Amino acid sequence: MKQNSTLKELLNRYKNNKSIAQLNAKLCTIDASEENQKLIELYNKSIPLIENLIWQGEINDNTINSYQHLFHELEKLIDKSNSPDTRHKFIITIPVADRPQHLNACLNSILTLCTQYRYGGLQDGVYTKINILITDDSQHLENINKNKEISKTFTNKGLKVIYFGQDQQRDIIAQLDNIKTQNITGNIDTEKFYHKGASITRNITYLKLQQLQGNETQATLFYFIDSDQEFQVSIQELGEYKERYVVNYFYYLDRIFSDNKTSILTGKVVGDPPVSPSVMAGTFLEDLIYFIKRMDKLKPQLNCSFHNNIEDKDNDASYHDMAELFGFKPSLNTHDYHCTLKGTHNHIDCFNNIASKLKHFFDGEHPTRKSYYQHEDVLRNLKPARTIYTGNYIFKPENLKYFIPFANLKLRMAGPVLGRLIKAELGDAFVSANLPMLHKRTVDTIGQSEFRPGVNRKNEIVDLSGEFTRQFFGDVMLFSMIELTEMGYPKENIAAEALSKTINSNIALMQNKYMSKHSELLLKTRTLKSLFNSPENWWFNKPELTPARLNFEQFINNIEFNFGKDAKIYKIINSAETIDSYKNIITDAITSYSTDMITWQAILFEGTTQQ
Repeated sequence: MKQNSTLKELLNRYKNNKSIAQLNAKLCTIDASEENQKLIELYNKSIPLIENLIWQGEINDNTINSYQHLFHELEKLIDKSNSPDTRHKFIITIPVADRPQHLNACLNSILTLCTQYRYGGLQDGVYTKINILITDDSQHLENINKNKEISKTFTNKGLKVIYFGQDQQRDIIAQLDNIKTQNITGNIDTEKFYHKGASITRNITYLKLQQLQGNETQATLFYFIDSDQEFQVSIQELGEYKERYVVNYFYYLDRIFSDNKTSILTGKVVGDPPVSPSVMAGTFLEDLIYFIKRMDKLKPQLNCSFHNNIEDKDNDASYHDMAELFGFKPSLNTHDYHCTLKGTHNHIDCFNNIASKLKHFFDGEHPTRKSYYQHEDVLRNLKPARTIYTGNYIFKPENLKYFIPFANLKLRMAGPVLGRLIKAELGDAFVSANLPMLHKRTVDTIGQSEFRPGVNRKNEIVDLSGEFTRQFFGDVMLFSMIELTEMGYPKENIAAEALSKTINSNIALMQNKYMSKHSELLLKTRTLKSLFNSPENWWFNKPELTPARLNFEQFINNIEFNFGKDAKIYKIINSAETIDSYKNIITDAITSYSTDMITWQAILFEGTTQQ
């Protein structure tokens, strides 16, 4: 079989397309070994066109295999080329805290992506252009040892995995003046050197990346992802959603950074939402009310009718209770539950199915509003960005200067805040691309997240108050930052009076928004509770549904605990003492940012961490 047989077959298959026909004709004129570089150029022109045409048809094993074989052929050509392979090397960085199962799945997805697309090729069984840096922020020794073993396992399978443990992190921190860097790397307690927070952990990792970069001459990209993500997407295939490796992330990122002035790129996620359950309880309650009303009218023994194709009724933020804050239209549609059971089953089985998922909500799943991959031409659809998704962003080494700001506050929305600061300086060199990763909040073996900061469990009660507080004041910080950057911050100093006014107005804005949603949540909770507990419902007469009823009751109890009339989270955000405290630390952080930037640049460029 000739090395470009798949390209020939696909160009011929789509020859009715004018652009494809032109490429097909060109292929016939350069089908010779001495024309290697011209063939490489032809593959690069053909791949996006063929990909778009494939997506216009049916996506199945055959079309995916053909698509992947295009890259196998391309990699063989590059390997045989007399020219050096100048494509980017990637250092994929994965901060992890007590999530060995997530980490294992994440690394397995990287290995699978490498085997299916072969970016950069193999030398002595190792993928040469893919390096992985694991930054461990775990508390429990058992998980630390598991993470180390997982790192070794995937190193033996052909990935270059570097384990960046807490002893190594301490060594780097020891070189710093902690008083000057505490806003960036935290007020470090070397005896309790775990669960430092995602932002602090990423900033410490930046220092390790600076070490690794050293005098590296090869073009390199730093790629930050979260441990609960995978390099695949969920797509609709024959009426069902399946997880597929249909995106060649490394190929497209290399081309974007090679062919454009892109300096920082952010992707997004599909699957579970990237937000806190504290800001999506309303949409889930809406859908559960709809589900209960619909289920009540169905006969329990009939075949399950919750398998209609899912349609994207809304935008990417349809799960968010306050989507309008972020420029999206509020969701006006309820969403059907899409039953995940296979084979023949009835409505009793479906009721059990959704009931088993209710507790997952408190770990960040939204059982009725997941997002799915929608194909578009990656290279033609780069967009100006304004937010960083910290679980999927890529940048050139010189952008290590953009540390995660205000890390010691440990607020949510750190990525969007960072994005506003980057946009203010980089403009259209900061872009977003349709290169999402699959986000999985929970693991099947335990039915919940392995570790999630701000979510505390005691017996059957789930307390979201820690995460809720981080979300609320993270929103205050974000919307204050939007206003401040419009005033010229951080290049321009903001007067104390203007800064105070900005923060106060956004605290008031968020209090009004959150309390308005609280009123809606109270009504929706009462409605769901009343509908579910009606003794006329058929599920009260089915002994086999006793566990499902208990799951529903426990879910409603936890909703009332966290969002009910006397929920402590609303007392927290309306407490004058709490408001004053957070206002002070937010003000101090914003005021100190310019000094923090100077300190950070000195650390990076004076070689402090390269001793």
